[in-house]
Amino acid sequence: MAESRSRTRRRERTRSRTGADGAQQRIRQAPWRRLRSPYPPLPLISEDQIEAIHAASLRILSEIGIDFLDPAARMLLKRHGADVNEGSERVRFDPDMVLDHVAKAPSEFTLHGGRPERDLVFGANSINFCCIASAPFCSDLDGGRRDGNYADFNNFCRLTQSANIVHMFGGYPVEPVDLPPATRHLDCHYSFLTLSDKVHHAYSLGRQRPSDAIDMLCIARGETRDSIAERPGMHTIINTSSPLRVDTPMLQGLTEMSAHGQAVCVTPFTLSGAMSPVTIAGALAQQNAEALAVIAFTQMVRPGAPVIYGGFTSNVDMRSGAPAFGTPEYAKAAFAGGQLARKYGLPYRSTNANASNAPDAQAAWESMMSLWPVVLGHTNMVMHAAGWLEGGLTASFEKFVIDLELLQGMAAFLDPLEISDASLALDAIRDVGPGGHFFGTAHTLERYETAFYEPLLSDWRNFESWEEAGSLDATSRANRIYRAMLEAYEAPAIDPAIDEELKAFIAKRREDPGIE
Repeated sequence: MAESRSRTRRRERTRSRTGADGAQQRIRQAPWRRLRSPYPPLPLISEDQIEAIHAASLRILSEIGIDFLDPAARMLLKRHGADVNEGSERVRFDPDMVLDHVAKAPSEFTLHGGRPERDLVFGANSINFCCIASAPFCSDLDGGRRDGNYADFNNFCRLTQSANIVHMFGGYPVEPVDLPPATRHLDCHYSFLTLSDKVHHAYSLGRQRPSDAIDMLCIARGETRDSIAERPGMHTIINTSSPLRVDTPMLQGLTEMSAHGQAVCVTPFTLSGAMSPVTIAGALAQQNAEALAVIAFTQMVRPGAPVIYGGFTSNVDMRSGAPAFGTPEYAKAAFAGGQLARKYGLPYRSTNANASNAPDAQAAWESMMSLWPVVLGHTNMVMHAAGWLEGGLTASFEKFVIDLELLQGMAAFLDPLEISDASLALDAIRDVGPGGHFFGTAHTLERYETAFYEPLLSDWRNFESWEEAGSLDATSRANRIYRAMLEAYEAPAIDPAIDEELKAFIAKRREDPGIE
């Protein structure tokens, strides 16, 4: 049985496909698997420091407050004891009331994919990687930087489905601006449900878009709105309009999603020095206040609704004002955000971010700076894990593949180190003795095919072999790999009756979308 599994892993890691240039391109992916960290989460700051941030956050909520721009949301907040003054959008919170509602949120929950193997757990030590989301532009070496469009959107859907290390969609990988805004979501959710069987995302831009997404998910899964609330299969991202404001469309979408049991990730966008204090401690206090207030609101909508504490505190370049990502400050904030989420018993979201304008060395080193706190800090949902470029403005096909390499390496790092009589290899060391080598020993021959991580993108050949093969750098190799992955893509099976029902629903909704 073990030998059979080993052969299966080797086949999955070494599948060959013929590229457009006729060359054989190896797609060396690690198998699909759910990730859990075997290591304890790394704390960055002390418990006393976490308590200081916590206390400052509660003072922000009680003394300063947060603007909730949606009147219906303010009415709900007032019914649950928040301080809402008539004629004002400002809401202040009693600390105990906030913490009581936050405590109703589950510490762990499951989002269900299109088949049981795709189900994902959020909380504890689970780690789930998302594809790039919400980029207005996309790029590759062949076509350059261009506006987002539906064809590229679908290709990112195919890549996300094909990439074993990417567990879920974080949103629209790239915004298809060639589709009408009022009905764009219908086409995008049709693609999510037919091109992939992985957990996907609905935008909370008012009530109607997430409502349509819930209906389409029910059709695809053969569920009702009641049953889908018990088996959630989507998530949404709620960004506060930092500092200290939550806008109406986000609150309406949040209400629709939470009311139907779908997961909500509350993520303040606190850029230190711009939308939050220039000190990381002050930015974290503001992040925490905004997150707690909106998380409490989700539990007023539906007690026990799945929710994720999102952290996205970084800094700006104080020379230009441009956002900076993958910085030491970003890494510190990501670690501390995880500690805060664990304090409240909530799943945690962070991001694989960089500020580079090209899929180059800067993009890679800034992503690594982002990924280490993500992995070591037990981030349960890693947004933008594959494909993020230009501070999130561009979805890059080559960066998608570069990130696959980084993510696969991180997953291999999470594999426990085997310490056993067999792995200590005393017999092999005795056989070889001083001055020998281990290439031909039985111990090596039994293990060499699976002993080490096999890269997807890295080229470990010597210079002469690399030069003879065309001297391709990592970005050029990533271009070939993403095209080979698209060629090898296989769509998940879908019942023709379900497909027809989805198309009929979309046609009906196009007649009167009710969205301006």
